[in-house]
Amino acid sequence: MALKTQVDPQLVRAHGIAALVTLLIAITFGIIVSLQFIAPDLTGSVLPLGWGRLRYAHTQGIMLGWLGNAFFAFMYHAVPVLTGSAVTSKRLGIWLFAIWNFAVMLPGWILVLSGVSQPLEWAEFPLVTDLFIVIALAMAAVQFLPPFFRRSLEKLYVSSWYIIGALVFTFLAFPMGNIAPEFVPGAAGAAISGLWIHDAVGLFVTPLALAILYFVIPASTGRPVFSHFLSMLGFWGLFFWYPLNGTHHYVFSVIPMEAQFTAIAASALLGVVVVMVVTNLMLSQRGAGLIPKEIALRFVSMSVVFYLIVSVQGASQAQMALNQTIHFTDWVVAHSHLAMMGFATFAGIGGIIHAWQRIPAARYNAKALEWAYWLLVIGISVMMIDLTIAGVIQGKLWQTSAPWLESIRASEPYW
Repeated sequence: MALKTQVDPQLVRAHGIAALVTLLIAITFGIIVSLQFIAPDLTGSVLPLGWGRLRYAHTQGIMLGWLGNAFFAFMYHAVPVLTGSAVTSKRLGIWLFAIWNFAVMLPGWILVLSGVSQPLEWAEFPLVTDLFIVIALAMAAVQFLPPFFRRSLEKLYVSSWYIIGALVFTFLAFPMGNIAPEFVPGAAGAAISGLWIHDAVGLFVTPLALAILYFVIPASTGRPVFSHFLSMLGFWGLFFWYPLNGTHHYVFSVIPMEAQFTAIAASALLGVVVVMVVTNLMLSQRGAGLIPKEIALRFVSMSVVFYLIVSVQGASQAQMALNQTIHFTDWVVAHSHLAMMGFATFAGIGGIIHAWQRIPAARYNAKALEWAYWLLVIGISVMMIDLTIAGVIQGKLWQTSAPWLESIRASEPYW
């Protein structure tokens, strides 16, 4: 175990607070967007508060603002503990914090709300913002990767592998998904964008969330991970299959069927990989109880459950028989929220709590965390079930060739 002095509490605290601030802002955008489904004239003719612009601000705020800062806060605690040495530079950390929040998030939100954006899912911030994200990702690699390579790679713990994989592959995949589609027209550009839709989740969000799960569970239970072999199998399965399955967003499209079939098969195989990972994580927390008493472990434990549900759901909805019914419906909205606000958010909260509890003289309200846990579990569960039902109803109505407005009227009670 590394000395506590190797962890810089100021950087943990800075990114932790930034994560919560950006989360509240992004969630506010999402609430206004959701209210517009039942009150379309809620914001009148104020263009920055229109549905499309707020939706872009909401999704980028969740992925980059909330989860990005949460993952940085966790890594500033975990990397020194995992490697026994400090991150590269505190000054670099200050610059990374400033660029991520004041050269990416703040101007990104301002530009999107002003109508300057990219029509690309999970890549809505404009190109000028993307350039700063690439710079920040390069800085993150310089900040967090060297400590791992100062020691033998054969001795790296599984969380270390996930952190390394996320930083390397996100840096490579981000320009592909956010910049290349601007210069590649038609179906080819859409295919590249489709790959990024899942690379954003699979190469950035998922590995860093899993790094938290594999770190917090043994740290909280005092027991080692159940199977190192299964953890490595899950790691390589994730990074091999996930980049292939993004094309399942374009099933029944003009993209060549070979690419579609590859994505469908990769989605199914990834579902098998996830079952192995979840089995390993659940067995690693045996004895902690169904609802663990330790609050960080409780959030992480629920993240594991959501991870299983959302991954099996994703593998299923990629199959043509189901895809033809639920594609473009609220089923997909439920699925994406279960991934980002269920699995990833619960992991992010667990990681922040675990790191925060170890900051000297840090304060937190245990009762508030207890309330937050139950409100979030109930809220995301109700939302997911509600929108899943709405999606099935919408899809069935569309298949009957009923007028579009009929599906809108049928959806209104669920909205």
